[in-house]
Amino acid sequence: MENEEKSAQNYIALLRGINVGGHRKIAMAELRSLLSEAGFTKVKTYIQTGNVGFQAKAQDKLVLKARLEKLIREGFGLDVPVVVLTQQELKAIFDQNPYKAEDQKQNYFVLLSAVPREEDVLEASKKTYPHDVYSIHGPCIYLYCPQGYGQTKFNLSYFEKKLHVNATGRNYNTIVKLLSLSDI
Repeated sequence: MENEEKSAQNYIALLRGINVGGHRKIAMAELRSLLSEAGFTKVKTYIQTGNVGFQAKAQDKLVLKARLEKLIREGFGLDVPVVVLTQQELKAIFDQNPYKAEDQKQNYFVLLSAVPREEDVLEASKKTYPHDVYSIHGPCIYLYCPQGYGQTKFNLSYFEKKLHVNATGRNYNTIVKLLSLSDI
C-alpha cells in the first residue's frame, strides 16, 4: 500500500458544461463514488461545476482523460469533455498568469485539453473583444474581463474550434481553491 501511494500522482479533472442552468446534472457525491469505485483515491470535489481532485497511479493524461470520460458516459449517460492536469501543471498555469497585477476577481483561466499548435494560436489570437484582453500560453487562455465575465463577449466555442482542443473556464478563486484541493 505504501508503494502504491508513492507512485500515486495528484490530478485535477475539470468537467465542462455540467450542472449549468439545470442541464447535464451530475451530483458531486455520485461522481466521487463513481471515481472511488473505479480505483481513484482521495477523491474530492469543489462546487457543483465539475472540479475534482484525486490521486491515481501516474499515467498518461490522455489515457486518464479517456477513462474519466468513459466512466462519466457509462455512469451518468452524458458525454462530458474533461481536462486533466497534474497539480504541478495547474500551479505552473496559475503562476504564469500575465494579468496577476490586475483585479484578481476579473481574472479567468480557460484550461485547454492540449497545448494548441502555434499556427492555430496565431490565427485564434486575431480575435479581439471590447473591454477584454486575453493571452494564449501553452494549455491556457488567460482572460482579463474588467467589466466582469457576465459582460464579456468572449466565446469559448470559437477558441475550441480555432485551437482544435476542448476547453473549460474557471475563475481566479476557483483556481486557488483547486490548488489547495489538489494538495491531497
